[in-house]
Amino acid sequence: MIDYENFERHLRGSNLSENTISAYLFAARQFDVQYSSVTQKNLRAYKAWLIDSYKPQTVNLRLRAINCYLESIGKEKWKQPFVRVQQKSFLENVISEADYEYFKFCLKRDDELFWYFVIRFLAATGARVSELIQIKAEHVRLGHLDLYSKGGKLRRIYISKSLRGEALSWLNDRQKESGFIFLNRFGERITTRGISGQLKKLAERYGIDSAVVYPHSFRHRFAKNFLEKCNDIAFLADLMGHESIETTRIYLRKTATEQREIVDTVVDW
Repeated sequence: MIDYENFERHLRGSNLSENTISAYLFAARQFDVQYSSVTQKNLRAYKAWLIDSYKPQTVNLRLRAINCYLESIGKEKWKQPFVRVQQKSFLENVISEADYEYFKFCLKRDDELFWYFVIRFLAATGARVSELIQIKAEHVRLGHLDLYSKGGKLRRIYISKSLRGEALSWLNDRQKESGFIFLNRFGERITTRGISGQLKKLAERYGIDSAVVYPHSFRHRFAKNFLEKCNDIAFLADLMGHESIETTRIYLRKTATEQREIVDTVVDW
């Protein structure tokens, strides 16, 4: 049987996020339901079951959780190796530059300025949606937001001159001088789920494929545009907050649509 109380204490002592703690405890319970004890044999059986039941990314998430539990009970030698995640040779579901420009045009035309600036900030800063909702009016005036990772590493999210000027004008019109800028109708910080859901609805309103309209898609757009104009992948890795530059290399690849267009243009034999 797994000692959940001690495991949770170990997780909180590791300064993990609430989402990670919940995911790790879920994996521990999942293992506990299927196996009566933590043995090497049962660990291998659990891994085999995960591989049959889930995608590689989910398998590795559950294995990270179980390996963390093994660390907490001093059984590091029993840790299970991760499965290999086969990377695709193209980027999937990234909003095109044309659709991004059209989306901005429609939102501005219809005076949906709140949502206009949501996608502007995502696409012009490379911020994650969880980081977007931390931006305050003070950060806009300053031109950047500093964030610290679990390991104490500083990441600076820059707000470009063009975005800063436009956003300050919007904030002045709203008489917003301080505090978080992305609020819901109750005056509280909007949730990441609230942003994702509304972006889908707006995409459908304007006839844009909803599969490419989600917060992280605009972060991908930032990376693609940045590399096209400034071919400095190491700098981009810093801007994106990637631990490894290998993670950033995916943006050197074409999207599936871009690949199709090139093939259609080039291959005429």
